[in-house]
Amino acid sequence: MTRPLARGGTLLLASIAATAIANNYAIQPALSAVAADLGVPLSVIGLVPTAALIGCMTGFALLLPLTDHLAPNRLVTAQLTAQAAALALGAAAPGAVVLLVAYVLIGAAASVAAQASSIAGRYAPPGRRGTGVATVAAGMSAGILLSRLAGGTLADVLGWRRMLLVFAALALLGAIAAATLLPRQQPHSRRGYRATLASLPPLLRHHPQLRRAVATGGLWYFAFNLIWVALALTLAQPPHSLGPTAIGLYSLAGLLGFAALPLTGRLADRYTPHTVITAGMLTAAAGTALLATGLNNPPTTALGLALFDAGCFVAQAANQCRIIALNPRRSGSLSSVYLVLYFSIGAIGTAVAAPLLNTLGWQGTALAALAALLLAAALVPTGNRQTRREPARGTGPASGSER
Repeated sequence: MTRPLARGGTLLLASIAATAIANNYAIQPALSAVAADLGVPLSVIGLVPTAALIGCMTGFALLLPLTDHLAPNRLVTAQLTAQAAALALGAAAPGAVVLLVAYVLIGAAASVAAQASSIAGRYAPPGRRGTGVATVAAGMSAGILLSRLAGGTLADVLGWRRMLLVFAALALLGAIAAATLLPRQQPHSRRGYRATLASLPPLLRHHPQLRRAVATGGLWYFAFNLIWVALALTLAQPPHSLGPTAIGLYSLAGLLGFAALPLTGRLADRYTPHTVITAGMLTAAAGTALLATGLNNPPTTALGLALFDAGCFVAQAANQCRIIALNPRRSGSLSSVYLVLYFSIGAIGTAVAAPLLNTLGWQGTALAALAALLLAAALVPTGNRQTRREPARGTGPASGSER
């Protein structure tokens, strides 16, 4: 029998997810200052975001499945403590190599944000899984959205090294809270950790819904990265010729997506996740259609980005609910497979953004993203409709099997 989270537990997990994932991005506004301080080319320090991404992908693959084996209080406390240590290492880095190693570790530990989502779904009170997952997703979105602003401000006031130490202190505070407030119950698993890792690839074969979740989620994350990378490149070029600060302000349009997430949770608890995902894709498609009309009207661009972000954020939260519901006892393993493939497909969108922009221009690139979103919307209803009734606590659709 799995006991629900204590009062305030979901909000704690959302706060942990926000601060943990923010560490992947907070240093980015200060990269030029870091390069000058360490006396290395900016092209070398520019590898820091890549190091964080590599670490995060590694964490999704190797650490997220631990959610199915370790008690939440132990697991989250250990990862936040490790992230604090890695941030301290980065703050003391004498050169680029140490800093890059530190950011691989920081990114790996940031996978605790995905663990928080899985924990919130597994330990949510009956009928409240969607709300729990969406609350943590809102925390993650806030962390991503505000990380560069907070990191840049702290770096200007304190310097980049002290900025990292501030985030290290926040990680330690989160570790103390997690050790005190998160469930101490260890999940029941019939297999060891190595066997769990070996069982990850077959999950795609055993769960058709997982394959569909990967396909649809990968398509909208492909579109998400394609739009945002191409947007930054387009706005930096004539006739717009905007600077980094002005381009960065467009990211505030994502506040609508952040605001929509709590509503997403309630909708996912009331309706089937595939209904919410389809609505999210159509909303994102409407925003992308507005963006395809051109970027000469800033209010129209902002509205298009707001709808685009809101649709993608809503769909992602509902998709995670769908994945956890496949088998709550193996939610960490299922989420691991999903997120590794999700980010891999999204990375393709990042890689092809510049070539597509050069070949098709902004409107052609936006239409390519629109096509990906409409394809995702078309694929969603092909899955079996999930029943609205919550499975018995501690069981799942595959409760008789450890697949």
